[in-house]
Amino acid sequence: MDNNFEKLPFFGEKISPKKAEKTEGTNVKKTARQGAQSKRQAKMKPQKAANFAEYEEKMNSKQEQGSVKKESAQPVRNSRTQPEKRGKSSTLKIIPLGGLNEVGKNITVFECSNDLFVVDCGMTFPDSEMPGVDIVIPDFAYLEKNVDKIRGIVITHGHEDHIGGLAYLLKKINVPVYATRLTIGLIESKLKEHGLSGKVSLNVVKPKQTVKMGCMAVEFIRVNHSIPDAVALAIHTPAGVVVHTGDFKVDFTPIEGGVIDLARFGELGNRGVLALMSDSTNSERKGYTQTERKVGESFEKLFDKAEGKRIIIATFSSNIHRVQQIIDCAQRYGRKVAIFGRSMVNVINTAIELGYLSVPQGIIIDIDLMGKYPNEKIVLITTGSQGEPMSALTRMAMNDHKKVNITPMDFIIISATPIPGNEKLVTKVVNELMKAGAEVVYEAMYEVHVSGHACQDEQKLMMALTKPKFFIPVHGEYKHLKKHAQTAKEMGIPEENIIIAEIGNVIETNGIEMKITSQVPAGKILVDGLGVGDVGSIVLRDRKHLAQDGLIIVVATIESESGTILAGPDIVSRGFVYVRESEELMNQAKALLSKTLQQCLDNDTKEWNAIKTKLKDVLSDFIFSKTKRTPMILPVIMEI
Repeated sequence: MDNNFEKLPFFGEKISPKKAEKTEGTNVKKTARQGAQSKRQAKMKPQKAANFAEYEEKMNSKQEQGSVKKESAQPVRNSRTQPEKRGKSSTLKIIPLGGLNEVGKNITVFECSNDLFVVDCGMTFPDSEMPGVDIVIPDFAYLEKNVDKIRGIVITHGHEDHIGGLAYLLKKINVPVYATRLTIGLIESKLKEHGLSGKVSLNVVKPKQTVKMGCMAVEFIRVNHSIPDAVALAIHTPAGVVVHTGDFKVDFTPIEGGVIDLARFGELGNRGVLALMSDSTNSERKGYTQTERKVGESFEKLFDKAEGKRIIIATFSSNIHRVQQIIDCAQRYGRKVAIFGRSMVNVINTAIELGYLSVPQGIIIDIDLMGKYPNEKIVLITTGSQGEPMSALTRMAMNDHKKVNITPMDFIIISATPIPGNEKLVTKVVNELMKAGAEVVYEAMYEVHVSGHACQDEQKLMMALTKPKFFIPVHGEYKHLKKHAQTAKEMGIPEENIIIAEIGNVIETNGIEMKITSQVPAGKILVDGLGVGDVGSIVLRDRKHLAQDGLIIVVATIESESGTILAGPDIVSRGFVYVRESEELMNQAKALLSKTLQQCLDNDTKEWNAIKTKLKDVLSDFIFSKTKRTPMILPVIMEI
């Protein structure tokens, strides 16, 4: 396929990796189609020109009649390119490696011919079935296997569920990264933590720009979200155009930046969109998502109500729009702002440095200087809106914070909605804060949080504008994907053209048909401390076993030549029973173990593993008969 994507009106401005940084701040080239057809015709013979004009007229006619073939979804080509006949090389593969049937860990592969690129690389937090695990990242096995095909990584925005796994991937596969300015700034901070600073090609892009990815091209389109500089993607491929919304909502009065580029989605829809991959997070909610400015209005009322008290506001560290409104309110009410939480400090510093936060001189103070100001002159912005055990707000609630003690003179606002699964954690924090005498406001009481994701009417608007032939709901649990699919069906998309996929599915299309054809390795890699992937199903099983029933260690010393028991067997119990209060049970267990061990030695059993297994089985049966518990039993035999 001819890869001449430069200066194509359908794509907008093209960026080369080496000049991506220089494109920052430059004007976007005109996107009108003026002169494109005349230039093509000028370089053709008269007969060819007539044939090409006849071809375009025929395709436009079919598109207006609702019979859009795959050619109509192709990018407009330059004078050197005839309408391409699609063969095997035009087959597009869409492979979600995360983000389906789960919240977070978003990552999708687009592959065509010998070219491949990745959209997003996020992480998620462990659930109750993963004790001790810090974070969960995608399985990169497929990417490692196809490293020679990878042309780059495209990031839609700077939330953890889209960039949290990127550093782990870049340690294995060093390829160029393309993202908007704030997103690149947040990625740089993460790469520093992982020792990758300066070792990765980071390329800044802007909405309306296009980056080539081999035989494909990625166009960036402005959308609104709860973090600035979020973009959707129009992926131009030989099979047709695929629109990937990323996380989005429609906000006509955003705090920062422009309004979502609905016009461009409409243009793409008029030309022909092969498939729409759309954010499903709020697919169960009717209507529209409220504007972020609604939260600002609530803050004004709450700042009035909190007169004479210290205000503590917990929110997502990446919600820069929310932080901006808090700072604006603090300035109007003559308060100073202190920031708590490492992630909050990192994000705010990056946003200020890049100009995404407007902070008046002197309004932000060091946390060590809070004591110099009365309570009514202080606003604390902190992490912990999800009740995370080690977050600043949780430590305040548990009276375990070094610099902040909660008192009745505190007015606390939790400006976030609990992520599914975190409700109990948040409730526990709220209860502890109230026990300390503080007044606590959370979303159920006041409008102190709005979502960054599209509700049903916005999802319908996106479908109406893009008019996709196929629909693939993404970003959400199965119930979210299923509901989004139902909305698509209501919008007239045939049920057979709606694909609810799972991670690892290979979705193939030639521009006419689209279906799941195979499966690639996909799943979860658990990160525990500095260990990546060394905690697997067996380790998790043991951890859950230990958490549920505890541990018993049996220790004995044996002389190798005579087979005499020199010491033990002794029993050490952890997490099973308190030994001092269960002496009778422990004595009976010791007697049983001594008898069993002596029988093994009398029978001239020399295989230590056989002896250990016998001790374990005997003790397990005895413990279960007495307590109905099954602790983990670990026999240790020392030979002298």
